[in-house]
Amino acid sequence: MISHDDIWRAIDRLAAERGLTPSGLARAAGLDSTTFNPSKRITPSGRPRWPGTESLARTLSATGISFEGFSRLLSGHHDPEASSKAHHSHLKIAPFSQLAHPELFDETGLPDGERWEKWEFHGMADHHSYAVHVDCDTMEPIFRKGGTLVISPTAAIRVNDRVLLHTPQGTSCCGLVTERWHDAPVTAPLHELVRIKGLAAIEGEEIILDGVTRIHRITMACM
Repeated sequence: MISHDDIWRAIDRLAAERGLTPSGLARAAGLDSTTFNPSKRITPSGRPRWPGTESLARTLSATGISFEGFSRLLSGHHDPEASSKAHHSHLKIAPFSQLAHPELFDETGLPDGERWEKWEFHGMADHHSYAVHVDCDTMEPIFRKGGTLVISPTAAIRVNDRVLLHTPQGTSCCGLVTERWHDAPVTAPLHELVRIKGLAAIEGEEIILDGVTRIHRITMACM
């Protein structure tokens, strides 16, 4: 049975493993900064206050942790996905509107070159992660203008992950992974295994990725 203390302790662990305070975690999920504050965990009448399911769902999505991973935090274990990550004092960052520039990524799709700026970041990210400043409103209401996305080009892609697509035509857009074909041959490339529903720029249509479109997982959204 999950206790009130267990679930708040798990939220604190999740924040700490991402290098965030509870307030920072709430902001990353697009919530009011006081949502996870200790002062909000008990009502004025002394009754335990539990986090809402919508708040939890948005937090798991923003931090890139699965429900199974959060369950492990509930049981007192660390998030295994965090073990492959490290704290970073900064990440490479570029505006969303400039992602089509050919000098931002190398031939394997990793961020490279001199056109990137540095963004001060005290969370956890894998070695190849980069950040994108949302400088347009084409991704609303999913990602608001003025926010920042932390993106991993090497993280595993799972159903319900939010991802960033880089097309060979120079278009970048966000999508939601709606399906993976687990019975496909292990030698099949990633684009044959994933179906994407567009969140922006492709007007909600479902597409199967072609072999030259890069797919990078959005691991955190800071609003």
